[in-house]
Amino acid sequence: MKIFGFAGWSGSGKTTLIEKLIPLFVARGLKVSLIKHAHHSFDVDQPGKDSYRHRHAGCAEVLVTSSRRWALMHELRGAPEPGFAELIEHVSPCDLLLVEGFKREQLPKLEVYCAAVGESLLHPQDPDIVAVASDQRIDTRLPQFDRDDAPGIAKFVLSHVGLTQSA
Repeated sequence: MKIFGFAGWSGSGKTTLIEKLIPLFVARGLKVSLIKHAHHSFDVDQPGKDSYRHRHAGCAEVLVTSSRRWALMHELRGAPEPGFAELIEHVSPCDLLLVEGFKREQLPKLEVYCAAVGESLLHPQDPDIVAVASDQRIDTRLPQFDRDDAPGIAKFVLSHVGLTQSA
């Protein structure tokens, strides 16, 4: 499994870019998965649903399944957040694992930068950032892409992780 990350401040366009890249990878026959780090409390369940009620009644895990998908929800209940390596163990085998967030993990990353967000660039302090995608030209020696150049970024990612274009 090849792993490639996307780092950037909230509002920089990471999710939008990844959403454009995934179909390009899938069209090349790759099985793609994603781990996203949320910096806040989130819920994939809805109040009133059976699974929500069971989870809130005290279940450590609730697995919901249907003919179209399944989801496993795990409540930490005060336990520490699992580390990145442990989370990877929960992902089924795939060709390419995309990672959104996890800015401090040591994995190859593309920085997604938007000047209007008003935050500083990450790559000068992060040696694991191997390229930058931005809405404007920036001063860097790293490979640089327009944030909307999904085909160019996809080609770079595949090359960087060692997956061929005709995978």
